[in-house]
Amino acid sequence: MCFSANASFGASIVLSAIGVAAIRKVQHKSQIPFAVIPLIFAVQQITEGFLWLSLPDPAKSATSHALTIIFFFFAQVIWPLYVPLSILLLEKKGTRKNIQKILAGLGAVVSLYLGYCLLTYSVQARITGHHVLYIRNYPPVLQNIVAVFYIISIIAPSFFSHIKRMWMLGVTIIISAAITELFYENYFVSVWCFFASLLSLSIYAVMLEIQDPETRISSPTVNYTAL
Repeated sequence: MCFSANASFGASIVLSAIGVAAIRKVQHKSQIPFAVIPLIFAVQQITEGFLWLSLPDPAKSATSHALTIIFFFFAQVIWPLYVPLSILLLEKKGTRKNIQKILAGLGAVVSLYLGYCLLTYSVQARITGHHVLYIRNYPPVLQNIVAVFYIISIIAPSFFSHIKRMWMLGVTIIISAAITELFYENYFVSVWCFFASLLSLSIYAVMLEIQDPETRISSPTVNYTAL
């Protein structure tokens, strides 16, 4: 979250509640990865909360660096692969599923490249006003191309899903990214995570629709005792 440690920790509580509610709507194991997205967002927000606490203390520089890498791992390595993959698992057979496979493959390429950059080049974070400024020293040559592929991998899958409400997730991501780019360009990585709660509400809305017999995936009910 972009305002304070308390805001990050508060957001993580809200996201956790939404995540638990979404998981309770799960009917099949294939739906679990999608339903737990709010919980992953919650862990990411907790990470940034502790980063807020460690950055002002020079004695905790090693902790701050580790938390910065963990935050980048969520933001740049997990999401471009996890989002399209979780939507792919919800898809039925046919053309839509084949498209989702292509998008998941694109997300995997983006994730691998950004993971390589995270391990190879330096990253840092510092508090500037009421925001956390993340600095990446990645090669600029592919920066714009990777950014486009990143956006495609996390937005496009929601518009090719057979689940009607899935478009809400894509629209929410587009709106949040546009607002962040317009008003908080220098703090994009941090501020965009502010909208995680809105994205999570979209996740819950989709899980509610899956409950509808007309859109329900024809699979056995989850046996939680066996998980």
